[in-house]
Amino acid sequence: MTAPTVGALRDVAPSPVVRRRRWRERGLALALLLPSIVAFGTWVYYPFARTIWLGLFRTSPFGNRTTYVGLEQYRDVLTSSDFHNSLWVTLLFTLMTVPVGLALGLGLAVLAHQRLAGIGAYRTIFSSTVATSVAVASLMFIALLSPSVGLINQIIKGMGREPVYFLERPGWALIAIAAVTVWQNLGVTFIVISAGLQSVPDDLYESARLDGAGAWSRFVDITLPLLSPTLLFGFVVLTITSFQTFGQVDLLTNGGPLDATNLIVFSIYTEGFRNFNPGVAAAQAVVLFLIVLALSVVQLKVLERRVFYG
Repeated sequence: MTAPTVGALRDVAPSPVVRRRRWRERGLALALLLPSIVAFGTWVYYPFARTIWLGLFRTSPFGNRTTYVGLEQYRDVLTSSDFHNSLWVTLLFTLMTVPVGLALGLGLAVLAHQRLAGIGAYRTIFSSTVATSVAVASLMFIALLSPSVGLINQIIKGMGREPVYFLERPGWALIAIAAVTVWQNLGVTFIVISAGLQSVPDDLYESARLDGAGAWSRFVDITLPLLSPTLLFGFVVLTITSFQTFGQVDLLTNGGPLDATNLIVFSIYTEGFRNFNPGVAAAQAVVLFLIVLALSVVQLKVLERRVFYG
């Protein structure tokens, strides 16, 4: 007696019981997925498609969609000097915030991973910024950086120097915004890297100590390789967050002085809600989406080769 071939088995029609069970499973799967499909469609995919469509139209000074211009508006945005300035400022801002935020989060997480008395209190302090809103963080830094009563300028005056107008000088304003952002993101970075450190086996550190490896050697040869997936995740998330920064710019500098802090998202807000030009704002938003998507793909493709997954 010969065994049935695979092709013969495929040709066997399922029984009515099997077919009814499959339809019930498909119906159950659709019912479970339907709320998520509706939510994503309503608040993600429809607004995204609407934004792309809106970017194809010129708008009147009153904000009404008037003339279909196709991709010409996207070309105008890409060749606009104002958009180039916003893109350049955003890139500088990203270079200021991402490496510094990741390095500070890594350093604090490694320190908090030590088995010392009272280390739980330090962990709570380091992670507390995750519960701080953009408005609260901005108000704290306004108080710190004020040229008349701010703590930092009081220290500068105590050293016999003139006060620094951090939020009014083009050379300092972006640095001040970056400092607020690094401080606010520090809690998330600290928590994510601390969670990654929990997965590093202590046996590896003990073996390295027995072999005579110092603290720096253990950090470079054990901690960093095993933390590389977490660091890659933090790097990508911080980069996306920096391209989406808005609140601290709106509250602290309003995009100034002289457009020195006019990040892309603030530029989109200005075009859409102050200049009443939603077509240009939509085109800028689509370009921002493509930039962030391209950066994320490049980061994952390039840096993932250096990630050690154990």
